[in-house]
Amino acid sequence: MALIKSISGIRGTIGGKPGNTLSPLDVVKFTAAYGSWLLQQGGGKKVIVGRDGRISGEMVQGLVVSTLTALGLDVVNVALTTTPTVEMTVLFEKAAGGIILTASHNPKEWNALKLLNGKGEFISGEDGEVILALAEKEDFTFATVDKLGTYTQNETSLQQHIDAVVNYPLVDVGAITKKRFKIVIDAINSSGAIAVPALLKALGVREKDITILNEEVNGKFAHNPEPLPQHLMELCKEVNRKKANLGIAVDPDVDRLCFVNEDGSLFGEEYTLVAISDFVLQQRPGNTVSNMSSTRALKDVTLKHGGEYFPSAVGEVNVVNRMKEVNAVIGGEGNGGIIVPDLHYGRDALIGIALFLTFLAKTEKSSKQLRGTFPDYFISKNKIELAQGVNVQSIFDKIKTKYKNNPINTEDGLKIEFENDWVHLRTSNTEPIIRIYAESNFETTAENIARKIMQDIRENM
Repeated sequence: MALIKSISGIRGTIGGKPGNTLSPLDVVKFTAAYGSWLLQQGGGKKVIVGRDGRISGEMVQGLVVSTLTALGLDVVNVALTTTPTVEMTVLFEKAAGGIILTASHNPKEWNALKLLNGKGEFISGEDGEVILALAEKEDFTFATVDKLGTYTQNETSLQQHIDAVVNYPLVDVGAITKKRFKIVIDAINSSGAIAVPALLKALGVREKDITILNEEVNGKFAHNPEPLPQHLMELCKEVNRKKANLGIAVDPDVDRLCFVNEDGSLFGEEYTLVAISDFVLQQRPGNTVSNMSSTRALKDVTLKHGGEYFPSAVGEVNVVNRMKEVNAVIGGEGNGGIIVPDLHYGRDALIGIALFLTFLAKTEKSSKQLRGTFPDYFISKNKIELAQGVNVQSIFDKIKTKYKNNPINTEDGLKIEFENDWVHLRTSNTEPIIRIYAESNFETTAENIARKIMQDIRENM
């Protein structure tokens, strides 16, 4: 059982003792701290609340809504929806902020409070520290009975989001409609079962050409919800069986996206951002950003189109900040997170799907042929679970000393360069683990680098 406080929100497992898990008391405490911080900002009293399809979603939502109204804030509940929809609804409603109730790719035992500012973006690390301090001191004052906040429901937010995607200048509904794409979706028993089919229909894909796997929104995820290759075998088989043009996988809150080719092979989670960036850069040359755990193929594509590539620390907040600094036209993360800044500064699988289908329709290529146009790099993604009390910095310091003759970056954990290869190790913002990512031109080389570093970590734990 765990409770993790980071730039990715307040995340924890459901059940257990307060202070060690995301218990009802902790939900109320951190929501009250966030609501108090919003009131201090003076940006208004309207707050958007939405959730993914998790088993605990309705329970947590009830606690959050009641706490916010008890503070005197006016709650607009968009209920079961996607993370990017909540982000955009903050903008649509001109709200002071928003809370998304989702633990993203984590298993069903987890939930989280993801906190947004008035721009519909995740709050900064500095603002997060202020909110955590308010929670620690329980420094909040609830409203008197005559000044309680209001509660309303917004049932049109997803449609507004879809309309914004469909009307985005680079999305070509006519081209998509003409292709008569057959598509299989793995909706992982969550919000994607509602949002993705609705988007596809709005893009001109016929209902009879859409197959949905794991369609029931019950939060009982049919497999591990992180859209990694080992979890997508059912989708790969169904794409083959249906003779579909494409498979689409999203995570439970629909901010991560990956594709399956027409022959059931994986397009590659890392190449979601690469392909969509290639399409965008053909229309709008400019700079790109991804986190330093992402494939260097994005840099290759960016340079090809005359732009400049910039890495950032891992985490959506960090990617967004770097994108703003360098005026990037597209950015995101190698986990399938696409950020299109002139739509909104948030990872959004729906705009990713629309741009990818437009690209496919206009290139006259299959998804596998399109994948073949990009440089081939291999990333080995691994993790080591951490016991309580492990001194991660001490481990990193010892590894840094061992590889002191190699180029090293310590902006976010520890990244070590090996000629044309690299390895990046860092603690997760969302789980008690060390993540180890290694990339090379050759799959075996990437795996060998990762194994060697993992051995180094274990020897120093």
